[in-house]
Amino acid sequence: MPLELPSLPYATDALAPVISEHNLRMHHEGVHAGYLKRLNTLLEGDDQPKRSLENIMRTGRGEAQACACQAWNHTFFWQCLTPWYHPPGQAIEKALSAQWGSLEGFQKAFMASAMAHFMGGWTWLVYTPQGRLDIHNAVDASSPLLKGVTPLLAIDMWEHAWYVDFGSDRRKYLQKLWDIINWPFVEQCLEDAIATAEGKRNRLHA
Repeated sequence: MPLELPSLPYATDALAPVISEHNLRMHHEGVHAGYLKRLNTLLEGDDQPKRSLENIMRTGRGEAQACACQAWNHTFFWQCLTPWYHPPGQAIEKALSAQWGSLEGFQKAFMASAMAHFMGGWTWLVYTPQGRLDIHNAVDASSPLLKGVTPLLAIDMWEHAWYVDFGSDRRKYLQKLWDIINWPFVEQCLEDAIATAEGKRNRLHA
């Protein structure tokens, strides 16, 4: 069975005015769907059972791996955004403050990293195997899953993500995105990452 485009977790006009309905449709139904369409073409005749994007990302090569990464990254990105904004919870704000001094300090560092990212790609907040938070820029179609770190927050820094609504003003795009970040999702990803790391440590010492 071909891999299918997942539905957005909100209506296509729900993120306006930060992301317009036109831009969101183009991004989801054009760019995101395009990666899956190309991946399905590349996998035609594959004699293996239906594989997940994660499996293809880790075992695939070349264009198939790149398309799988881009499709997975976009699915994660949509979950990082929400029209039902809630400020960061205590756990995620405490973790961010421990690493960057404050929520504002994290936002400043994240934006600086994203603005320095002149090539197409992504900027991520991740949880490392050492138990700390970090900011990673991923060039082209890379993903934190291929680097051994756990993604918590993704921002698409490809031109198609921001040019329609913000022209050449990438900084304004980044500034406006803070108004629609899905902090409960980010916090849940952190809690899951910590629980997974603790489970691994407990198994090692069992």
